[in-house]
Amino acid sequence: MPAPKKLDPSSSPRAFLGAELRYKREEAGMTQEELGQHLFVSGSFIGQLESGTRRMQPEFAAKFDEIFKTDGYFSRNCAAAGKSRYPDHFAAAAEAEAIATDIREFAPLLIPGLLQTRPYARAVFRAYQPTAPEDVIDELVDARLDRAHVLDDPTTPLLWVILGEPVLRQVVGSRAVMAEALTHIATLARRHRIIVQVLPFEAGAHAALEGSLKLMAFDGAPPLAYLQGLGTAQLSDDPEQVRHHTMTYDLVGAAALSPERSLTLIEAVAEEYTHEE
Repeated sequence: MPAPKKLDPSSSPRAFLGAELRYKREEAGMTQEELGQHLFVSGSFIGQLESGTRRMQPEFAAKFDEIFKTDGYFSRNCAAAGKSRYPDHFAAAAEAEAIATDIREFAPLLIPGLLQTRPYARAVFRAYQPTAPEDVIDELVDARLDRAHVLDDPTTPLLWVILGEPVLRQVVGSRAVMAEALTHIATLARRHRIIVQVLPFEAGAHAALEGSLKLMAFDGAPPLAYLQGLGTAQLSDDPEQVRHHTMTYDLVGAAALSPERSLTLIEAVAEEYTHEE
């Protein structure tokens, strides 16, 4: 198991709660595995709670209060640490994404949230919620665009994205919106900030036909795999599942165009949209 990651309790309420959990566990002379047995979870899961990679659920907080006799401390603070701007099915993944050192994503139909422009994100959310008030859409778009600040650092996290060709061809918003969105991706790739590939139609059947996939690695915590469907999602740290999904991602990458050819295609399609507009 990796050495415990040095915590920064000031970084978020969730990190503060995780730091306190580690303190109480070590004060009690318990290992992560021993504490996990009380909750029927793995030691690595306890490590993710302590590092802030995973959000603490109310039932776990209540159990920690019982084990460490903390008079409701974890339960009281769990609610504050659990607040999120994101839908419940995505909140844990978004929070993990913010502290990941390595993100690899296969997006078959939509530009990934970290790479979306504001007009593109607005068109997506408006399609999801056609009758929502403008302020609701504004809030959703702002939350999505804020996630992209993880790319402000010039090197971390590593972001490697494989786009299905439908991402390039499906007009979201308008042709002008698509031209801007694809140019944004190409600019990040030209700046060597991201690695991007395109899985072309001609690749035919491939290992991830059933949907999108995101893999996240962390400093001092086990990797996670995230699969998302329509209003549902699964975030897994099970080693066997993560290995399986990693192999799936590698197979998709092997079937995709090279980064150089992918970038050429993205820029060509963006240029087509510009001329059509």
